[in-house]
Amino acid sequence: MGSRILTMKRQAAELGRIRTGFSRPNSDPTKRPIPIKSKTFVFSSHSQAYVAAAAELWGGVVEAWTPQNQKIAQYRVISKATEIRAILPAGDPLSQSYEMWSGGGCSRRCDGETEQKTRKPCLCLAQYGIDWHLRTPQQVCRPTSRINVMLPDLPDLGVWRLESKSYYAADAIAGGLDIVLQATEGRSMMPVRMWIEQRTAVREGKTKQFPVVMVVPSLPKLRHALAGPLSTAAALDPGVLVDRPAIEAPRPDYLAEARQCRTEADVQVVWRKADGAGHGSPELLEDLKQIAADIARGVDPQTGALDGEDDPDEDGVVDGEIVEDDEPPAADWPPTATPGAGARA
Repeated sequence: MGSRILTMKRQAAELGRIRTGFSRPNSDPTKRPIPIKSKTFVFSSHSQAYVAAAAELWGGVVEAWTPQNQKIAQYRVISKATEIRAILPAGDPLSQSYEMWSGGGCSRRCDGETEQKTRKPCLCLAQYGIDWHLRTPQQVCRPTSRINVMLPDLPDLGVWRLESKSYYAADAIAGGLDIVLQATEGRSMMPVRMWIEQRTAVREGKTKQFPVVMVVPSLPKLRHALAGPLSTAAALDPGVLVDRPAIEAPRPDYLAEARQCRTEADVQVVWRKADGAGHGSPELLEDLKQIAADIARGVDPQTGALDGEDDPDEDGVVDGEIVEDDEPPAADWPPTATPGAGARA
């Protein structure tokens, strides 16, 4: 029997949860608690110290709290913060699926096509048809979005999980995080700003209000968010980012271009190009005038040979020739190309 290698996904410790709602007891003890949509962030954890630190930072009162269908007590604070700063860890911090939960835990988890526990096609679609998502949460799975973020101003190294079961919020959350991941390629942390935005939607003639957690990069300028992976220092303190000077494009080799020319007028065109690009200088001007002068007296500017001197004789021998360096006639350069009349230092 061969050996089997178990590959485990490494992830940071979960320190607590960030929520956008809470519940209050029902006046009828036989009925479920009443869910409340919160306009501020709610922090919960098994550690009282973590929740106390959140309350000190964002306000609110720490209270003991036992989640529904659980027996182990936790702590929570309904903060006064409508906006918080966080850091998205490297990798893909978002997971989304359709889920159904009961007192026994998660009974279904589906990607919209295949139910993962049974490996069968989507059970909600099979039972209720294409409009299954219009059914109540007690009948069908709910879209569940989970985001892991780090809160740098709270104790210890780990992540806080934000969870939303809003059908409307799923696309908004995914769209914002996709922009972040396109910028970092998942290879670095990214500071983000998160806030609760109240939205409305009309379905079947009824207006529904729902909270959406907006997640956007928190950087001085958009260019910083789209410039690729960030250093850890920049993720912790975006203020260290400064605009980098633009990298200057390589300067064309005007001399090489001029040596390809065959007339003085063509060399003058090269000068106009250099001067117009801000690359003109007295030295370049003199070099280009020398190339133009060589062309005028029949010297090949690439080889330095006179026209015809490279032609071999009947024995295949090329003789060298010494030519007197007579001053050629002045070329008709444009006014801006005369020394001191347009050349840039």
